[in-house]
Amino acid sequence: MVTAAVDSGSMHEHVVVRRGGRSGLPIIVAVHSTALGQAIGGCRLAHYPHWRDGLTDALRLSAAMSDKCALAGLPNGGGKTVVALPPGRTPDGSTRRAILHDVGDVIAGLAGAYATGPDVGTGPDDMLTIADRTPYAFCRPVDAGGSGDSSAHTAAGVLAALRALCAERFGSADLSARSFAVLGLGRVGGHVLRMLAGAGATLVAGDVDDTRRPLADAAGATWVSPPDCLTAEVDVLVPAALGGLLTAESVPTLRCTAIAGPANNQLDALATADLLHQRGILWAPDIVVSAGGIIHATAVELHGETSEQAAVRVRGIADTLTDVLRTARATGSTPATAARLRARQRIRNGHR
Repeated sequence: MVTAAVDSGSMHEHVVVRRGGRSGLPIIVAVHSTALGQAIGGCRLAHYPHWRDGLTDALRLSAAMSDKCALAGLPNGGGKTVVALPPGRTPDGSTRRAILHDVGDVIAGLAGAYATGPDVGTGPDDMLTIADRTPYAFCRPVDAGGSGDSSAHTAAGVLAALRALCAERFGSADLSARSFAVLGLGRVGGHVLRMLAGAGATLVAGDVDDTRRPLADAAGATWVSPPDCLTAEVDVLVPAALGGLLTAESVPTLRCTAIAGPANNQLDALATADLLHQRGILWAPDIVVSAGGIIHATAVELHGETSEQAAVRVRGIADTLTDVLRTARATGSTPATAARLRARQRIRNGHR
């Protein structure tokens, strides 16, 4: 086991890397900050060329989670769990259970400093398995006393953000007057596509998985390849798959006017936000847009609020994004900078 404890702030408070006693796989838990309260963040089961790539992912994602919690007004900091799966290995059955129990043991060793929820490669049932070893797992199935699948709540937050984005960029929150390209039709992206269809929007959709094409057809969306979806000539691009798609190479090819979606870490580097700004493309920071699921889950499971109270908080994403975009416009900065400064100020206040 490797354990590191460092000063909080821009650095991480705790980073644990342990070889699972049952699975033999690297279990990585990164706690970025507990300045505002217990750190929270998803459990990601994903393939990596090397376990150190999983560590890099955990450090990056947990830091972003601290900003997400701060901007959402949550009494929590950021953390992340990553299980680095070897290429080509997809565990199921008893092997998967062994991995999740290893995850639970590592989280239990942090004595409540961090709680985990679903992420890429995991869902509510997996949280129930982790809860065999530690109480610090949320988004468990509803029939097990949890808040269940958070994807619909994440999508509701995205829709609220899209209305705020359109109001800022186009002068109206009416989604029926706009065109959208939804890239990624997983659990959250599929919900977003259906919601936009229900709002009367003009839609383009793409996914690496061709079996998701019926989702696009049912929503009346034009199905295109992922590269064509990224560069579609639309009002708003909605990234809803994995992150890192906005790069120095891809930004010059974009033909949208604005971007907002639930994919985490959409920018490959903070400097890419400047490239978007220079091109006149308004980017809504993903740490604001994607917070609906975590807002709802923590409100219900960790803080004892009703689902209705939590839904009000989710809709509040629109107000948060409006404030960030207006601050960026007033200061001549990028929304990425405005969001980061706002988040870091709240975290610093928490430390004091």
